[in-house]
Amino acid sequence: AYARSGLLGNPSDGYFGKTISISVKNFGAQVSLYESPELCIEPQEQDINVYKNIYHLVESVSLTGYYGGDRLIKAAIKKFYEHCSENKIRLESKNFTIRYHSNIPRQIGLGGSSAIITATMRALMQFFQVEIPLEILPNVVLASETQELRINAGLQDRVIQAYEGCVYMNFD
Repeated sequence: AYARSGLLGNPSDGYFGKTISISVKNFGAQVSLYESPELCIEPQEQDINVYKNIYHLVESVSLTGYYGGDRLIKAAIKKFYEHCSENKIRLESKNFTIRYHSNIPRQIGLGGSSAIITATMRALMQFFQVEIPLEILPNVVLASETQELRINAGLQDRVIQAYEGCVYMNFD
């Protein structure tokens, strides 16, 4: 899932406004998922809590913040399962290992967290051979962030990451 840039209307998506956004294909989040004996979320560098010393911890927090992507993956998996349960979609009983990589710069409004969740949803849909309709996917991604992680968020990031390209959105 690619980063996004709001061309017009940002942040009016949270206030029933109109926006135009584009995909920024220079930056993105990738998720790899493969069958394994246990369900395993492989931590990335920003998820690991072992540091060489206090200076390394401070540098790490300054670069990547206090939270890594593993919480985003967990929330996405939970919401994917709940969506399937609510829609009476039976999931095959199999486990997987999942890992992510993102080169989306953090904390500057390019939709990095929603890109990780969107990429996770796509990987889960492919792995379990489940289709979440394109018009529903942004809501499931949003619920992963707002309901599970209590992140304040509007729909703009998730819509452009689901549809890609350049999208006009009217949230009224």
